[in-house]
Amino acid sequence: MTLHQLVIDSAVKHPDRPAVVTADTTLGYRELDRAADALAHRLRARGVGRGDRVVLWADKSAQVVVAMQAVLRLGAAYVPADGSAPLERVAALAEDCAAAAVLTTAERLDGLAGRLPAAIACQDLATAEAAGQDAVEPVNTPTGPDDLAYILYTSGSTGAPKGVCISHRNALAFVEWAVDTLGAGPEDRFSNHAPFNFDLSVLDLYAAFAAGAAVHLVPSELAYAPEQLVEFVHRHGITVWYSVPSALILMMREGGLLDAPAPAALRAVLFAGEPFPIPHVQALAGWTPARLLNLYGPTETNVCTYREVGPEDLRRDRPAPIGAACSGDRAWARRDDGGTAGPGEQGELYVEGPTVMLGYWGRPAHQGPYPTGDLVTVLPDGSFDYVGRRDHMVKVRGHRIELGEVEAALTAHPDVVEAAALVVGSGMEARLAAFVVPGPERRPGLLELRRHCAQRLPRYMLADELRLTAELPRTRNGKIDRGALASGLQPPDRKD
Repeated sequence: MTLHQLVIDSAVKHPDRPAVVTADTTLGYRELDRAADALAHRLRARGVGRGDRVVLWADKSAQVVVAMQAVLRLGAAYVPADGSAPLERVAALAEDCAAAAVLTTAERLDGLAGRLPAAIACQDLATAEAAGQDAVEPVNTPTGPDDLAYILYTSGSTGAPKGVCISHRNALAFVEWAVDTLGAGPEDRFSNHAPFNFDLSVLDLYAAFAAGAAVHLVPSELAYAPEQLVEFVHRHGITVWYSVPSALILMMREGGLLDAPAPAALRAVLFAGEPFPIPHVQALAGWTPARLLNLYGPTETNVCTYREVGPEDLRRDRPAPIGAACSGDRAWARRDDGGTAGPGEQGELYVEGPTVMLGYWGRPAHQGPYPTGDLVTVLPDGSFDYVGRRDHMVKVRGHRIELGEVEAALTAHPDVVEAAALVVGSGMEARLAAFVVPGPERRPGLLELRRHCAQRLPRYMLADELRLTAELPRTRNGKIDRGALASGLQPPDRKD
């Protein structure tokens, strides 16, 4: 089984049921199937074939979903880039993965083509819209379960993004578990809140396709518009909602989610990406009888543990546990001395099994268990309680950010000597702050630095607060004292 076979099968079983729904487009399974075949023919004519990589650079749309399916049908792999990502970052991703083509919007073609080697073809994504008008010969290149399906670029500790390589087997192990756990069927309506370059979107799209259900795409511009998100849930009769906790908190605090009765259709609320403060979970549980599921897993493993929130979790004063292994994986905590942590002990979470990535693009294949870098406490029942990150990887509004990459972008400015990034606050109050030491010859303006970073980093990695400082405080061993920096930055007061 492969990811594109899910759509091919549903096109046979549920040809007229809606597959992808947007504000202005509804693609049924037959339409999605035909459009993907037609675009696959066009891409093949441009030289895209088995084993190639194709970058998709655009805001979320039905066109992008068609393009994903078209790429997979050629035995190739897609590489999603967020529509808000700057040209330089997208070009760097395309060059890094040696892409055969980049599909993007018409207004970006000229600038991108001028920045990339001639070997990388640039094509207007709008061809996907008209591609399914006429039936064409089906495209279904023989593809193995361990073939590369997609690459998700995440923040890298060296200042350069890392491409996480996911096979069809990796993705399907999680998708099949999710469909079974949710009891998903053709009548379901999944929301898609996450951008396509964020691993949460894998469940939204492929669990829906596996069940013959519909996936409703939340427009990028509405991702953190609380009132519109609440209205979206009601208007579309969403049955399965999946997002980072930050979005749900915003919907509760500022969108009036809890003010009206819960939609009768809503039967499961899933959240992942960051700890969900228990008062908000308690409020959500009091509002809806829907199942609440806390999913956990880095991009490198997708979801590898989960916990369905129960009454005992709602009595806690901290976020719900991340639970026990799922998706066919095995998980355990390794103590600092190398031993396996037992109940009550703390250690770094390790994962092995079918969801663990093939490796990072351009690096040796991953072998053995994957060390998540997350610290957990083992609970009496053998499940896990999340403690925090071992290193400087942080989460802001659900996005994983390596502080080193933010710092690398800042220090790439010719008038910056040093930079330090850190997160202040937590949950919805979390802010990404950066301190910059200017060079001796010229003091760069804050607006200039923000513009500089916006050309190199996606929007979610831009500092909320940027300060110039004469020097960075140091610890006794010479490392940057982030605690001292954070002490001068307090989360803003909020009146609920």
